[in-house]
Amino acid sequence: MPKLGFNLLVWTASISDDFFPHIARLKKIGYDGIEICLGQQDPAAYKRLRKFVRDLDLGITCVTIVGADANPASPDAAVRAKALDVIKWNIDLTVDSGANLLCGPFHSAFATFTRTDIHPDEYQRSAEVLRAAGDYARPAGVTLCPEALNRFECYLCNTMAQLRSLIELTGHPNVRAMFDTHHANMEEKSFAGAIRHIAPVLAHVHLSENDRGTPGSGHIDFQESLSTLARVGYDGWLTVEAFSRSDPAFANAINVWREFSPAWEIAEQGHAFLRQQIAAAGFRTP
Repeated sequence: MPKLGFNLLVWTASISDDFFPHIARLKKIGYDGIEICLGQQDPAAYKRLRKFVRDLDLGITCVTIVGADANPASPDAAVRAKALDVIKWNIDLTVDSGANLLCGPFHSAFATFTRTDIHPDEYQRSAEVLRAAGDYARPAGVTLCPEALNRFECYLCNTMAQLRSLIELTGHPNVRAMFDTHHANMEEKSFAGAIRHIAPVLAHVHLSENDRGTPGSGHIDFQESLSTLARVGYDGWLTVEAFSRSDPAFANAINVWREFSPAWEIAEQGHAFLRQQIAAAGFRTP
């Protein structure tokens, strides 16, 4: 049975002790775990978080991005070397936090576009960096899950077909794939078809409404996605990812210009809605 998580990005991209009460409240709501963005640069903060989360008997996953100066697909070898260093640093922080899964669009630079057609060499370069990152992640017990984004945030991987090709090109057991309902809503012909295609390499899922607000308040067909995930035997995390303007610097960076839903409405109503949807989807129980 998949576990239901909640991404703290609705409040912050930089975790600190100030958000421990939020995590405790998420536990009371009924979530199985949390997901954090690795925007905090102090490793000690992650180690304190690790103890707090462990004491609550919650799970944890991590998410990150890379910028243009650390682009795995860059033709510049120095930029690719920096990309590997940045991903390794994020793997270290993932371990510090007590997590064993790091997801996000770190196959290429976020919101960075060449304004030309994709060249096959870009996939080759990205795969080489991801393979080396997988080698670093393997002894640490961390699974890397690159994420396909919509066309307005990324060009290298928009669809599950592109992402699966990149994962297979990488060819590393610690480099898998993730699926996000928000991006799939824009880029895929169907949720079910996309999930069936990515299933052989799928290791993480984000459940996000079409506007990044409260799950169930928009037009995403969560039951189609969840029932398909059940049929392909998925048993990893199902993590709610929603955004707000609580962290203005982060919100501005990802073009979030208004509030979609109140944060605790997302957490509470989203939990109730998704628990019902998961129960109806037909997942196997232990």
